[in-house]
Amino acid sequence: MNVVTHRDRSLRAHVTQAVMLLVAMAAVFGAARRVIALDSKLPAAEQARIEEAARNFVETQAAPGLSAAVVQDGEYAWSEGFGMADLENSVPATPKTLYRLGSVSKALTAAGAMLLWERGKLDLDAPVQKYCPAFPGKAVTITTRQLLGHLGGIRHYHEDVDPVDDPELGNTKHFDDPIAAGLAFFAKEPLIDKPGAHFHYSTHGYTLVGCAMEGASGEKYAAYMHEAVLVPGGMAHTIVDDKYAVIPNRTRFYQKDKSGHLENADFLDSSYKIPGGGWLSSADDLAQFEVDMLGDKLVKHTTRELMWAPQTLADGSKDSYGLGWGIAKADGIAYVAHSGGQQGTSTIILIAPELRAGIVVLANIEDVEVSRLAHEILNIVARNSRGGAPRN
Repeated sequence: MNVVTHRDRSLRAHVTQAVMLLVAMAAVFGAARRVIALDSKLPAAEQARIEEAARNFVETQAAPGLSAAVVQDGEYAWSEGFGMADLENSVPATPKTLYRLGSVSKALTAAGAMLLWERGKLDLDAPVQKYCPAFPGKAVTITTRQLLGHLGGIRHYHEDVDPVDDPELGNTKHFDDPIAAGLAFFAKEPLIDKPGAHFHYSTHGYTLVGCAMEGASGEKYAAYMHEAVLVPGGMAHTIVDDKYAVIPNRTRFYQKDKSGHLENADFLDSSYKIPGGGWLSSADDLAQFEVDMLGDKLVKHTTRELMWAPQTLADGSKDSYGLGWGIAKADGIAYVAHSGGQQGTSTIILIAPELRAGIVVLANIEDVEVSRLAHEILNIVARNSRGGAPRN
């Protein structure tokens, strides 16, 4: 066996053991305040409508498995799994099944960054090189605030390469230093726009946010996130999607072939983009995240309002994205949300602040419209909260 490979895997084993210890500690310290996945708090008729919507979605979309959760009146109300987490071994999906979050990871990262800002450790408007000297200086200043709002002028994946052939979309190499490896994909390239001028969605931009977080916190990104966000938030099972680690309750990942038949998803190692698309989580854990955001338990109320406010572009116009959250309104309901799509997964978290409601939908197959189901569930919740049909 190659000595370097053996040492690398030994190191990964020690790191994995340390992370799992943190997860175990999180479960102990968070047990007193977690009510996730216990008894439903929804009225029976409302729960029945939600479960029917979820079952119909699984059937019509031919999704192997799905987990969903509802937050109502700022508290956990319901969660359930539908279908299978693992078709080959007949393992059912549950509220604790772990799915790839894809870009929902950005909302978690944004919360971690804003905690550093609250504590005076991260200046959102300073040049990002203050905290991430590994990122080469550009002709213009890029700030963490701009990166969190996708205004940093950093490219996303290659637009001129077929997605099937893009090594960034289908990376198979594992990186033991994720932030440094992620920066290497894009750091030396020119910007695609002047920072602050226009919205350019960028997962790579969130890798740069992760680098800034490391510099501001003095810790590795994943370790800081466990300590500052996941453990205090009672998100006991949320963990980095490490292909080498043995992770209980991790789902299998699926896709459809050209004929529409289910097959295992293409391989992905997301270790190069953890801040923007490399976490695993469950419906239970993300419901707890929504409870904490609505209850100002994770970040302060003023911080939350800043995250959920549209960013202002250089020309004075307002964007439809805040800091780690998209901002929208549908069926008379204002909400913030983030969706994610990746090999073997389709995800969304959605919060309606005025209703103090939250929805989580996670599926173990790519390219299905989980946002449609999330909005259907939100309308059911809103109807109950308002005592009638949602207003238009």
